[in-house]
Amino acid sequence: MHGRVRITSLLTATALVVALAACGDTPAEQAQTGPVSGPDASPAQRSTAIGLTRIGRFDQPIYVTQAPGDRRRLFIVEQAGRIRVVRDGRTLRAPFLDISGRVKSGGEQGLLSVAFAPDYAQSGRFYVDYTNRDGNSEIVEFRRGSSPDRADGGSARLVLSQTQPEANHNGGLLLFGPDGLLYIGFGDGGGGFDQHGRIGNAQNLGTLLGKLLRIDPRQSGSRPYSVPADNPFVGRAGARPEIWSWGLRNPWRFSFDRDTGDLSIGDVGQNEREEIDFVSRAKGAGRGANFGWREWEGTNRVDKSLRVANAVPPVLEYGRDGGCSVTGGYVVRDPRLPALQGRYVYADFCAGNLLSARLRTPRATDRRALRLQVPNPTSFGEDLMGRIYITSQQGPVYRLDPR
Repeated sequence: MHGRVRITSLLTATALVVALAACGDTPAEQAQTGPVSGPDASPAQRSTAIGLTRIGRFDQPIYVTQAPGDRRRLFIVEQAGRIRVVRDGRTLRAPFLDISGRVKSGGEQGLLSVAFAPDYAQSGRFYVDYTNRDGNSEIVEFRRGSSPDRADGGSARLVLSQTQPEANHNGGLLLFGPDGLLYIGFGDGGGGFDQHGRIGNAQNLGTLLGKLLRIDPRQSGSRPYSVPADNPFVGRAGARPEIWSWGLRNPWRFSFDRDTGDLSIGDVGQNEREEIDFVSRAKGAGRGANFGWREWEGTNRVDKSLRVANAVPPVLEYGRDGGCSVTGGYVVRDPRLPALQGRYVYADFCAGNLLSARLRTPRATDRRALRLQVPNPTSFGEDLMGRIYITSQQGPVYRLDPR
């Protein structure tokens, strides 16, 4: 994934990765603290301590979120196929959902995310993205069970499936956007250098690979989902209408700014550059945007045989001196963290340092280190109050808190 033809996993990139079993009924505890730093930080900002509170330890946690209308529960996705519940600060022993029998887990495969429908409080609908036993991606709808702590495991309904030619670059994030529609990130099909097809998958509008999709996941008559009429490629011959953005290598984690609706994408690089892409809501939040892979890796032109028209360059990038695999994050809107207001927080799986910057076009500004570390950070998450969480491949899940 990171090398020229290497299929090294995002989740096994270092020898430090350790699978740790989940603990039950454990309270949150303080971890480490640090100041916001940087040459442009004000004296007040430099003296504001921001810490990591550990909310629990899990088995290869890979995502964290909350369900609309429910501030009591955090939902932690474990890669092997379980969703755990942290209710009122304590981890419940019984999982919310266990589909480990359906899931092929390891490397970049597994249960990769969960997204709760905007009307979850009434409908109980939620969606998961996982790798099935054949190595392909499935988006499946489930329903809440009779208890808010348990899902109805028998309610599964297949929404969308995608054949994966390789075991890496599956993408895997599901996220409901500000418009109430479901966004799905798929990588370019894996291997190295988008090797499938003359122009690869990312520049091929006939495949969902290397794309960000936008659908209404509710069943529509005999159709398992519907495509919004304002998607950019609806009615275009040879193009999949589900596509929202394209030219992506592996959009492992992306997010929408909860205040502005701006779209940010952490796109994992090949062997030279890691990148953060950014498109404001005023400019369509990525509608029809082509982010340039595989002609461009960051701002490096790596395939001169391609000519991508109007490719959207990243607003932030870094080389191998900064890590090996970007973990995209969120723009912070947590009112408890004034020093981070409006700043995008992100990390790198190998380096583990938490960083922040102000995202804007054409280039991000004021990049800073938070002086906090999370070993092998796999994902960020956000709750209903805007608090930010970080999952570690080694087991802990942390929340950014004032100290």
